[in-house]
Amino acid sequence: MYYVYILKNKDNTKLYVGFSENLKERIKDHTGKSVKTTKDGEYKLVWYCAFETKNKALEFERYLKHGSGFAFSHKRLV
Repeated sequence: MYYVYILKNKDNTKLYVGFSENLKERIKDHTGKSVKTTKDGEYKLVWYCAFETKNKALEFERYLKHGSGFAFSHKRLV
């Protein structure tokens, strides 16, 4: 399976959208401060979705990071 996920910082001021083939390990990376973009604060998993194909997951990740997908994620997913 392939996962798209959203993390939120503890102040509720920042979101991080990501992709992973191993969600548990990737979250450990984020909470362990080994990911450059999230090492400046505490983040928690607030949403994820599983996909059967890598291509579909990457397409959805791109959608959530831009334009109407960005607005959708803020209004409906978190």
